[in-house]
Amino acid sequence: MTDVLITAGELAEFLKQEPCVVIDTRNPEAYGAGHLPNAVNVHEIFTYLATSTPEGIHELKTKFADAFGAAGLSGKETAVIYEQSMNSGFGQSCRGYYLLTMLGYPKVKVLHGGYDAWAAAGLPVTEDVPSPVKASFSVLPEAGDILIDASTMLAAVGKPGIALLDVRDIDEWIGESSSPYGKDFCPRKGRIPGAVWLEWYRMMKPTAEGPRFKSKNEILAECATVGITQNTPVYLYCFKGARASNTFLALKNAGVKDVRMYFGSWNEWSRDPALPIEEGLPMEAKLTTKAA
Repeated sequence: MTDVLITAGELAEFLKQEPCVVIDTRNPEAYGAGHLPNAVNVHEIFTYLATSTPEGIHELKTKFADAFGAAGLSGKETAVIYEQSMNSGFGQSCRGYYLLTMLGYPKVKVLHGGYDAWAAAGLPVTEDVPSPVKASFSVLPEAGDILIDASTMLAAVGKPGIALLDVRDIDEWIGESSSPYGKDFCPRKGRIPGAVWLEWYRMMKPTAEGPRFKSKNEILAECATVGITQNTPVYLYCFKGARASNTFLALKNAGVKDVRMYFGSWNEWSRDPALPIEEGLPMEAKLTTKAA
């Protein structure tokens, strides 16, 4: 695949050569204080909490097809998505990339390093708000295969060969907190049974300019620590599909062939008492499983 990530310098040239729609995923205050020229603010890319019922998936697709169409994406333009920096927005620019890919949009780039990288390079920023021309946005139904629902996730629990990959922060993985919105935002704390864990930050490394994605081989080395290869089917989840989108981009860039996401994630799973969870420290859960 062509690399989804584009540096600030590359993007400055790319914008001169190709028709693009630039999408700012940050909150309206950050956007108002300065953004890339002609960038359209679509903060819902980050805030929207999805469910994986048929109605919920339909609403998700309709909502974002409308939002991306309103931003001016017709299929001819490259969608360029950015956030503040790669680790400050919980993967929100990558969530935009995931949503566009799931809807079947053909050309998507993510600004590597976000707004901070653009500003640090001395490239122009503005407070002017554009008036995009609404476009007709087409959804490709078959592209939606990368979105899985709770029942598909449940069917994969205990199934050898499929890696259920939890990428949440440590306090969520060990069951001390239910979400980044607060410890008790969700009714249950814990994990999907049998999940392996790679904290989403591990897809990136610090540089003098701020966090950047690791190389393909570095990402594959991280995956190998939990038994994932390029041929392992991976079902990702986090709290609401943002941090998992950051990992989704990393795994796809590293050549992992079959990566899907349970987009409802912990926010949905924890609210259905019929769905199983593992609680307590993961080490205890694994020991218990073996003893049984």
